[in-house]
Amino acid sequence: MPKKNAKVLFAAGGTGGHLFPAIAVADEIRKLEPSAEFLFLGAKGKIEERVVPSRDFPFRAVWISGFARSFKPANLLVPLKVMVSIMQSIRHIRRFRPDVVVGTGGFVTGPVLYAATLLHLPTLLQEQNSYPGFTTRILAARVNEVHTAFEETRKFLSPRAVVKLSGNPTRATLVSVSKEAGAKFFQLNPQKKTVLVFGGSLGAGSINSAVLDLVDDIVAANFQLIWQTGEGDYEKARNKTWGLSGVRVEKFIHRMEYAYAAADLVVCRAGAVTIAEITRLGKAAVLVPFPHAAAGHQLKNAQALVNAGAAKMILDRELQSRLRDVLFELLQDDEQRKQIGRNSQRLGKPNAAQDIAEAILRLAERRQARNGRAKESLQI
Repeated sequence: MPKKNAKVLFAAGGTGGHLFPAIAVADEIRKLEPSAEFLFLGAKGKIEERVVPSRDFPFRAVWISGFARSFKPANLLVPLKVMVSIMQSIRHIRRFRPDVVVGTGGFVTGPVLYAATLLHLPTLLQEQNSYPGFTTRILAARVNEVHTAFEETRKFLSPRAVVKLSGNPTRATLVSVSKEAGAKFFQLNPQKKTVLVFGGSLGAGSINSAVLDLVDDIVAANFQLIWQTGEGDYEKARNKTWGLSGVRVEKFIHRMEYAYAAADLVVCRAGAVTIAEITRLGKAAVLVPFPHAAAGHQLKNAQALVNAGAAKMILDRELQSRLRDVLFELLQDDEQRKQIGRNSQRLGKPNAAQDIAEAILRLAERRQARNGRAKESLQI
């Protein structure tokens, strides 16, 4: 490992799916190299601006946003934002002087890693999905390493890319909480079966709508509910559940390890990071793939688990007609639910974050060694 403090800059955010893998890897680096220094770059007003400081990592914002698929006037500003964010990234990089720059996908990663390659710094990309995002496809040949969760990702990248199959990093804290502690955190009864519902960090309107119709049935059956709605549906869900026993509604759950621990069953989207988390924990899940995901990757993710007997799947358009039956079948059939959980856990890759952290520290060590040799040659 590095002979002196490793300095690692992360470009991550936009959504939780891009942010939390970076946090998981940073946590592992802290374990391996406690004196390491960090800086996170992200977009102002996005999830990373509030979550990163809460995890005790320094954060700075760059002026960047995504490109909407449908035409919006804001799209006209994207080229200018890209240029400005590259210049801002160069300034942050020169001030922080990292040994390695790491990106975990999304619109934030592009300008930061591009700036790092211009400055000839070691760079690493982590791609969560089987079909890589635009940023990964563009930068794969420029960075030192691309770490993927799926072998098939390789065929979508430049043949010049150095691709390593590591899995999707998940936070070690996910496995650190007991069911009793999770239930206590949400003021729930650990003896009662609990459903965890979430649609990603921003929520999912279709899932929220279907659950809204089932809340009374869930409570009447003596089950409990932990429900992350996102910002948009929070007030509606809170008003519907006000005063109901055994129901906890949150805009955003900052301590997901407690929510997972309390849950007997999870209803969620099928994003790659979510899949990595539930398979690491061995949670029975009802997966609802986001129908507009690029290249249908969420449907592919969900189908892979269904084929392995590791989840149930409901298509988005089927939620209203099927969710109640599937949900209550699994809550009432303990053996089926537990077998799905066991099958899920067999698919997990619990060491992904550590493997990627070690790769980052190896890059840092090589850079520090080169810098040391350069200084020695100047002294001779």
